[in-house]
Amino acid sequence: MTAERDAADRADDEGDRQDSETRTGAFVVSDDAERRDAFDLRRAVFVEEQGVDEEIEWDEHDEPDADATHFVAYDDGDVVGAARFRGVDGEVGKVERVAVAADRRGEDWGRRVMDAVESHAHADGFDRLALHAQTQVRGFYERLGYDAFGEEFEEAGIPHIEMEKELASNR
Repeated sequence: MTAERDAADRADDEGDRQDSETRTGAFVVSDDAERRDAFDLRRAVFVEEQGVDEEIEWDEHDEPDADATHFVAYDDGDVVGAARFRGVDGEVGKVERVAVAADRRGEDWGRRVMDAVESHAHADGFDRLALHAQTQVRGFYERLGYDAFGEEFEEAGIPHIEMEKELASNR
């Protein structure tokens, strides 16, 4: 891990890390408990709420040794958001599995999770991020600077659109 990435990860820690009961912010997952929290939230949003088959929701990028970075967001110790990031090539990173608890939507948690992902990706040297956005949240990603392209498609039984964002140059 680079010094830049270490600094960015520390900067992502908006709250105090010493007490998980009162932790607030969006963070890179750092232990098994945080990983379980992120995965539990994903299950609640994608499997239980949206009806995505568990066989589709979980893939090789969720394995403990996978080359993916997971994020979890807490508000006063309550799990409110999650996401996954992985490199596609040396310049493009892919944002996946972005989820916010149903009762916490509209409270800026999606943006906070995406800020943490984007900061991490930038510190890791990525110039561009790509994602498959559910069409119902396309406007959210557009407000964050993502541009849609291509035709609408179905993924896990849900309409999606491809989107990309250029990050500030790392060069």
